[in-house]
Amino acid sequence: MPSPAPSLVALASLVDLSTRLAAPSSEALGDGALGDEALMQTQRSLAEVRRRVDAWSAAVAAEIARRSRHELGEAGLARRLGARTPELLVQRLSGSSTHEAHTMVRVGTLISEPSPLDAVGAAVSDGALSLDAADAIRAGLETVDTAVPVESVVDAAESLLRDAGSLTVEKLAARAREWGAELDEQHILDRERALRDARYLRITPQRDGMTRLSGLLDPESAAVVVAAYDGATSPRRGGPRFVDPDEVVRVEKLVDDPRTVEQLAVDAFVELVRLGTDAAPELMGAQPPAVRIVVTDRDLARRAGSGWIEGQTAPISITTVERELCNRGTVPIHFDSAGHVVNVGREKRLFTPRQRIGLAVRDGGCRFPGCERPPSWCEAHHINEWFRDHGGTDIADGILLCRHHHLLIHNDEWRVTRQDAEYSLVPPPSVDPTRAPIAAPAKSRIVERALELSN
Repeated sequence: MPSPAPSLVALASLVDLSTRLAAPSSEALGDGALGDEALMQTQRSLAEVRRRVDAWSAAVAAEIARRSRHELGEAGLARRLGARTPELLVQRLSGSSTHEAHTMVRVGTLISEPSPLDAVGAAVSDGALSLDAADAIRAGLETVDTAVPVESVVDAAESLLRDAGSLTVEKLAARAREWGAELDEQHILDRERALRDARYLRITPQRDGMTRLSGLLDPESAAVVVAAYDGATSPRRGGPRFVDPDEVVRVEKLVDDPRTVEQLAVDAFVELVRLGTDAAPELMGAQPPAVRIVVTDRDLARRAGSGWIEGQTAPISITTVERELCNRGTVPIHFDSAGHVVNVGREKRLFTPRQRIGLAVRDGGCRFPGCERPPSWCEAHHINEWFRDHGGTDIADGILLCRHHHLLIHNDEWRVTRQDAEYSLVPPPSVDPTRAPIAAPAKSRIVERALELSN
């Protein structure tokens, strides 16, 4: 039998309560007004009120869905009111998100229609279970094959309900999936394929010039991505501190890094994509991916104005243009007075693959003090800039910097100097008003060993 719907008397009581509640204020919740225990009990009481209100919202959403079912066509409630689906109508009426509207309809159906999950719907109606917890149980058990005995599904649902009070929604969902797999072993592969088929990655340019990444990962793909994310960010997210002694220095540097956890994650992601395209260009088709920077000679010469990254709408600073040209080289394109291209010059100001090998062997990684990025994670920085200092492209006037520190050098007005084979970093006044040079030793002992052998 379906779960009993919340009563209209209970709904009237909730509405009356909501109208009598004053707006929350710091005076009403301060130490003098509420002690710790009273504060926590207030939170528990409000959570129960919310669950009861949500139960009504779910029941009403399910009824809206029933009155908008597909076979009614244009006569359905949602279509008559201009909504393409009942979930969109629920979203409009409740001011909720798309996800919340779909959850309300799904859980409301548990309340109103008979199923092996009647106990879950009853717990929602009684205010004992949240909509998210109920939907987690539903997602784990609803896909079980109909050949599985109903009693087994009922037992699993009741077991999950007993555990729900001590588990987060995420852990409850995981346990529900475990129950589903145990009850229906024959279709584990089918469910795995369904999850994989649902994977996607969406790239959405925004009006402010940023680009949003959104998507879903199937469990196997997520395992790879989450492991990389954890490796890049775990010390900053309270990861294990009892690490191998060789890792202590790296962990301390990461903890002290001024970037947020989210910024560390996106920088690591970009580096992994860049390294992947270099290591496996066959994944990218016949043409390797190219990032083109467009800027005029005049703006570049006067170090003012702006440039553009091809395919992006937001202008970039000349500082960023200089950093990108430092790493990528230039291809000058000349136009006539009518705007026609009359000459595309040869690429120049770019280290050759052989020179990059020499830099990698000599430097052993990023030359910024304290950075342990290997050569494969680094870009070649020109000490004497071609576009500013008319420098040449040779190994002596180049050093390796990881992308983060290459960006720091250009954007924050650091300078790199060389005296014979010794390289130093000159900080900006904001870091050190005296601008005392900081030694930038190589991570490789090959140069030191060569000097030892020559003496």
